[in-house]
Amino acid sequence: MHNPYLRSADAADATTAPLQVVDSTRTARARRRHRRRGAALVAGVATLAVMGAGAAVASDAHKSVTLDIDGDVTKVSTWSGSVAGVLAERGLTLGEHDIVAPTPEAALNDGTEVTVRLARQVTISDGDTESTVWATGTDAGEVLDTLAARGEDVHLVASRSSDRTALPVELPSDEAVNVVADGKVVALAAGPSNVDEALAAAGITLGDLDTVAVDEREDDGSELEPGVVGTVSVVVTRHAVEERTKVSTIEHETKTVEDSARYEDLPVVVRTKGKDGERTRTYTVTLVDGEVVDRVKTGDEVTRKPVTEVRVKGTKDRPAEESTSSGDGKSTKSQGKAPTSGVWAKLAACESGGRPNAVSASGAYHGLYQFSVATWRSVGGSGLPSQATAAEQTKRAKILQARSGWGQWPHCSSKLGLR
Repeated sequence: MHNPYLRSADAADATTAPLQVVDSTRTARARRRHRRRGAALVAGVATLAVMGAGAAVASDAHKSVTLDIDGDVTKVSTWSGSVAGVLAERGLTLGEHDIVAPTPEAALNDGTEVTVRLARQVTISDGDTESTVWATGTDAGEVLDTLAARGEDVHLVASRSSDRTALPVELPSDEAVNVVADGKVVALAAGPSNVDEALAAAGITLGDLDTVAVDEREDDGSELEPGVVGTVSVVVTRHAVEERTKVSTIEHETKTVEDSARYEDLPVVVRTKGKDGERTRTYTVTLVDGEVVDRVKTGDEVTRKPVTEVRVKGTKDRPAEESTSSGDGKSTKSQGKAPTSGVWAKLAACESGGRPNAVSASGAYHGLYQFSVATWRSVGGSGLPSQATAAEQTKRAKILQARSGWGQWPHCSSKLGLR
């Protein structure tokens, strides 16, 4: 099966010029006995060719010759005096890419062995580019050997149709073939003659976009180093095209607006609660053996708009405190009234009886909410809490509650169910 033959350099002198034999690949494939037989056959033909005219005197006599046409070996009887003549008797017309040894012009002698290798067009790929070339060989292994002898590091590309996967040559018939697919290697004993049979024997089903190549590889499915001989392998490459979607968050913005009708000492409130938006992008993704090799964006849309959070801050000044006369005739600043409703009114009533100027018996706690002087100053107060207006005391109490929670008034907050 191995194709060790190359055309003669000079057809006019073909009967005396020995054929070139590709020994390196043939020697490395010692297990392929039929290939060694073919090489020996050509060597014998070359020896006969240089024996001279003495062997050619009987060229017009009846003789028995052996024909090896693409590995189909038969013995025939002929009166023909040349290789071309006996091939014509068999109805075989050689194409310009076919190989014959001895050359068509060579004389026939009794016992001459004529070897013919018919060229076929095969599709090859170097991993990037596909092309169509002529190659000789009785099976895929021989074709790969021939291409390697030319110095081409390529693999054969199998054609795909709706119902079959095929090469223009068969797989080797007398040696093991590997099927490499999905990260695994299935070793097949000699038998499958074509790619479809090999895939079926290995239990491999092809997808519509999958490709199939025939190459020589290591038995673990890895690619060969240059010059290394491997096992003929049917290699399946999975191809897929998917539509993928990616959803991302669009964070909402926050803005604060001023309200001239709201007192500036009141806390900032949220008028509109913010909500994050959503952006959806779509892609067409191409995968080869599960790895992404290409991604094309096909869509980009805001599928939910974000909602801006709006906060309101008051800017209105509170009116000045009214002055009143004390019992001793002096004018004093009114502290205003304690809150009359709501949680702060209840807390003030519990802590101080609702009196802005209340002072504890120990003198340590002051005002509506019984601040200690240190705590009062930590929230921005000045002087004594019991001397501040009720409004300022409530303002400072709210600041304290926002910072430290209701636990600042442990007894009353528990009593009121605030914690």
